[in-house]
Amino acid sequence: MKKILLLTALLTLLLPFNCRKADIGHTTDCSFTPSPAHPKSAAYQAVLDEYVAKGLPGISLLIRDNHGLWVGSAGKADIGKNIGMNPCTISKACSITKTFIGALTLKLVEQGKFGLDDPVAQWVPAEVSDKVKNVRESTVRMLLNHTSGIAEVIEDQSFYLAILNEPDRKWKPDELIRFVYGNEPMFAPGTDVDYSNTNFLLLAMIIEAATGQDHAQLLRREIIEPLNLHNTFYYWHDPLPDNTAQGYFDLYNNGTILNVTNYNTGSGNGYGGLYSNVYDLQTFIEALVRDKTVLSPQSLAQMQTLTDSVEGSSRRNGLGIIQDFFGRDKPDEWAWGHRGRDLGYTADMDWFPNQDYTMIYFVNYGTDAKSELRQTFYDFRTAIVDALMAP
Repeated sequence: MKKILLLTALLTLLLPFNCRKADIGHTTDCSFTPSPAHPKSAAYQAVLDEYVAKGLPGISLLIRDNHGLWVGSAGKADIGKNIGMNPCTISKACSITKTFIGALTLKLVEQGKFGLDDPVAQWVPAEVSDKVKNVRESTVRMLLNHTSGIAEVIEDQSFYLAILNEPDRKWKPDELIRFVYGNEPMFAPGTDVDYSNTNFLLLAMIIEAATGQDHAQLLRREIIEPLNLHNTFYYWHDPLPDNTAQGYFDLYNNGTILNVTNYNTGSGNGYGGLYSNVYDLQTFIEALVRDKTVLSPQSLAQMQTLTDSVEGSSRRNGLGIIQDFFGRDKPDEWAWGHRGRDLGYTADMDWFPNQDYTMIYFVNYGTDAKSELRQTFYDFRTAIVDALMAP
């Protein structure tokens, strides 16, 4: 997701008074096979240990480099139950969901269900076209690459007040879209680029309107099952396994992290809600952009057609995918993939084409809003890529 500053401010005021049902229970342990000998094992593990010692609750990491595959972890998946974070632990992938939805969208375009340049208004209810500014002037393609300018649902104050009132509610697209009725757009469609979760909320609506089927069922049938992603789940449509990590955040910014696992920030509506582990995300991203077995060559070329860079960010948007890390000192050290950020979870999924390296990690801490650990995560992100690229 993009920003959760408003939510954290409201939670700081209201969390102590909000009794809620726990939809995701305590985490159970899972077993995994340690990686075989790897010459950079000590270096990778040292980075994990360092940043858990600096306060990140738990990290799971998969790297495939020129020496082969390495998986490792550090810290806790469940602090209260003293359950360790493992590579097999399921965690929230957050906005990595968008790459899955992007791939699904392009497969449906291949099947002739709708077109990339179809007007959004062709597929959504008239009320949505009338009340969500920029919808009438935007296309499916503009939703996928965030050039629609449509207002951001997760920055609407009434949306977060609704989450606080019903933290475990299973929201549906037609309920969420109402929170941006009448909200001012960010810019005219096609004139700029800026990230908005509303774009993928609308994509979920378009998929269901064009196919007459639930987008979650299509995601499982077209993407998850063909790739045998047995540890990938789309919450709330799929039940989550017992080895799902808890999510944490320092709401008061005082060094005390709190469990925020069960606040549902609109999961299951196109823009977030995917839960997975490092193995499944490796399978997905490598099938998509390395082995090129998910989409036709024409569709993949469309997916990898980039916008200008997002202001203040080292990324460029494709259609549900991003080119990341291009701001590093070495211009060939960039990746195809996506970032994932939510209230209590963080994830990155990257394949570096120039090196043929894959890097997947989960952190069960929210790093998109202000806290002492936010910079700690940024430092970890730099450190692990530096370790990956080191000889």
